[in-house]
Amino acid sequence: MELRKIYDYKNVIEKIKKNSIAEELGIQPDDILLSINGNKVKDIIDYKYLISDDYVEVEIEKRNGDVWILEVEKDFDEDLGIEFTNPLIDKARSCRNKCIFCFIDQLPKNMRDTLYFKDDDSRLSFLQGNFITLTNMSDDEINRIIKYRLSPINVSVHTTNPELRVKMLNNKNAGRIFSILKRFKEAGLRINCQIVLVPDVNDGKELERTLTDLSSLYPSVRSVAVVPVGLTKYRENLYEIDKFDKESAEEVLDLIKNRQSDFKKELGTRFVFASDEFYAVTGHSLPAYDAYEGFPQLENGVGLMKSFEHEVDEELNKINKKVTLNRRYILATGTLAENFMNKIKDKIYNKFVGLCLEIVPIENEFFGKSITVSGLVTGQDIIKQLNADKNIDGIIIPKSMLRQDSNVFLDDLTVEEIEKKLKFEIFPVEVSGQHFVNLFLNDRGGNNE
Repeated sequence: MELRKIYDYKNVIEKIKKNSIAEELGIQPDDILLSINGNKVKDIIDYKYLISDDYVEVEIEKRNGDVWILEVEKDFDEDLGIEFTNPLIDKARSCRNKCIFCFIDQLPKNMRDTLYFKDDDSRLSFLQGNFITLTNMSDDEINRIIKYRLSPINVSVHTTNPELRVKMLNNKNAGRIFSILKRFKEAGLRINCQIVLVPDVNDGKELERTLTDLSSLYPSVRSVAVVPVGLTKYRENLYEIDKFDKESAEEVLDLIKNRQSDFKKELGTRFVFASDEFYAVTGHSLPAYDAYEGFPQLENGVGLMKSFEHEVDEELNKINKKVTLNRRYILATGTLAENFMNKIKDKIYNKFVGLCLEIVPIENEFFGKSITVSGLVTGQDIIKQLNADKNIDGIIIPKSMLRQDSNVFLDDLTVEEIEKKLKFEIFPVEVSGQHFVNLFLNDRGGNNE
């Protein structure tokens, strides 16, 4: 038999989880999923929906061409334990909006192709937590979300004013957002919303309107994150946008604080939360840990600093004796987190004697100095701004600077290349208080007093 080209098929199985139903049934990598209960599997959402019953019939094509019909009895919603070569099974859908604030439109040329892909795929929202606009979907696709009860789903709202949303997203379908969200509420779906705030566009009274509209959909809409627009230096021929300064950021925080007070009385929740950037720009103290109500939008930069600080405190409280650690490190971070990380450094010094930790904010020359978050710091800026002649034991960086599950920065420089250039070891650390403290606890030079 002629060897088939497995990547010509969508539903090629790549991995089988240990001790899973699939392993017990004899399903193997490179097998192909043909159908479930007689239904063709269009994409990963079809798979998740069709596999949820407690009894399913699974049709598998083996590498030798044999077709197996497997009858499976299992718990409701229990997965088979298979992963596909293409996580979506189908091709990811790109965004057709031309948002006035789109970050991808502000990227420099000649970066890797994947950075220029604009996703607006409801399946990625369900599977990975990506935010979608709901403007690039047909009525059939909206109905499919409701039928399959895809939840939670993360939606980039920006404004509920139909005319303004059409203008901001440059998509004639963008004005339907509130009616779609109301349908989701009627279907009992859970939704998290995001507002990218643009000065003098969707802030002020427009933000008030949007928050009032979204709060009417509670508890289906569970939370709203307000994040400032990100502006790079590559905005030639794009919509003219100002950045938030201290005064305008304070106005946003005052508005959100007032609305939180109202929502707390009306809904029993603060409902809307400002991203850490607003607090850093104004110099205001972060809200209390409990004020984030479980951190529903941590991945959106809402409460990331407070959560990290809390984790550091918890880990340091576990250390009963001071630790002697004669080590010198540089911690490279974005300019946004400089003051915050110096505060964390003081906490670390209370438990570690002899440790020198220099916080070095890396100005973002690659994207522009108005970009201040650590996750957009590039390797070349680290090389330019760190002095390779310092007497240190290594350089600590947050893993958020690197591509997921890799050692590669946004400009495609690797950790190893930077180590070779600077002649120091680099220690990428998860953005986790536990991992950060354990970096010093596990240092070979540490001794308990």
